Amino acid sequence: MVCAHLMVPKEEINNLYSWLLNFQILDEEFKNRLRISKKYEENDIFVFFDPKWKHPEYPDGLVYFDTNHNCAVILGLNYFGELKKATLTLAWATAARNGYVACHGGLKIFKQNNDKKDFVASFFGLSGSGKSTLTHAKHGQKYDIKVLHDDAFIISIKDGSSIALEPSYFDKTSDYPTGHREQDFFITVQNCGVTLDENGRKMLVTEDIRNGNGRTVKSRFSTPNRVDRIDEAINAIFWIMKDDSLPPLVRIHDPLMVSTMGCTLMTKRSNAENVLGLHDELVIEPYANPFRVYPLVEDYRKFCRLFESGVSCYIINTGSYMGKAVSKEVSLDVIEQVVDGTADFKPFGPIVGFDYLEYEGYPLPNFDNAYKKLIRERMQIRLNFLLAFNQKYPQTALPVGAISRLEKVLQDLES
Repeated sequence: MVCAHLMVPKEEINNLYSWLLNFQILDEEFKNRLRISKKYEENDIFVFFDPKWKHPEYPDGLVYFDTNHNCAVILGLNYFGELKKATLTLAWATAARNGYVACHGGLKIFKQNNDKKDFVASFFGLSGSGKSTLTHAKHGQKYDIKVLHDDAFIISIKDGSSIALEPSYFDKTSDYPTGHREQDFFITVQNCGVTLDENGRKMLVTEDIRNGNGRTVKSRFSTPNRVDRIDEAINAIFWIMKDDSLPPLVRIHDPLMVSTMGCTLMTKRSNAENVLGLHDELVIEPYANPFRVYPLVEDYRKFCRLFESGVSCYIINTGSYMGKAVSKEVSLDVIEQVVDGTADFKPFGPIVGFDYLEYEGYPLPNFDNAYKKLIRERMQIRLNFLLAFNQKYPQTALPVGAISRLEKVLQDLES
């Protein structure tokens, strides 16, 4: 286990309180756990926070990480999410140095009630991509679902087991309007309004009316089926992409190609992310994790090792396909078909090593020039990203195999 420490100005006690509740307070039980836990040659995590800091060269604030000493400073930013992300960034980096894959996504186990084996699946996507929805879905009580977490966890390279990094959740409040039962599990809230009801009682205004990105630290007890560790090895990884050139579900076979698609994970940003720039535009975020403070090639190789060990991989499109929105119900159904082993995959046109799941209402168009051009454009964006990345970071370049795999896809689409 690793401890984390936070220093804040006295008037920022509300952010300290949220941070303590988002992670695990070192109470007597966890002091005992820490004492008997495996020891790593790592420093504790230290985070310093000063939201009133100003500097003309950094009008939007500054975050600096010293990964050699597991320290971070957050300056000129007053959003609690920065404290959470900075702590997780150092925790992920610590895990990555010690035989784990850092994961920004959700993971759960489908426990089967018959002779079928349990199935562990994870969903990688940016905030607002649907990863929390897919992670927490109960699937109509069809399975005994146990949820590890919907945002931050690590996977062991050695045995495929997984560990959650947070006990609580950090949810958008706009999903829970006034009177919603989930508000009973709100511990703290940010960016929300307050109004009075007819009896003069204060009530939260949780919708994004005046402020965008209302957030809550929500108790783990909102999910009765939570666990902090899953010993069973992971079976499948779903890259969540809002790429309208791809059907609702695509399966990829080659481990290098699978890791390459994760490395060039294409999706759309939402206002759930505290970032500058346009929302709802296609972006590439490697492995859906913008919180990496070590070379990207390390993640590339680790995911390759997972897929080489037998973990299967799928691209799940939660956006739209050929102009038609992919509903939550469709996404959950295709996942269930994978879990049940009933998914009937067909070759995805001329692209070698890619299969797609036929689904009513989402017919695959003929691979005519227009459709192939659309897919080529999206694959070219991915290839351009890799080429630019390797040019910018030649000392930690991604393997040539990643580039050659995408070039092969483009060649397949030329036929």
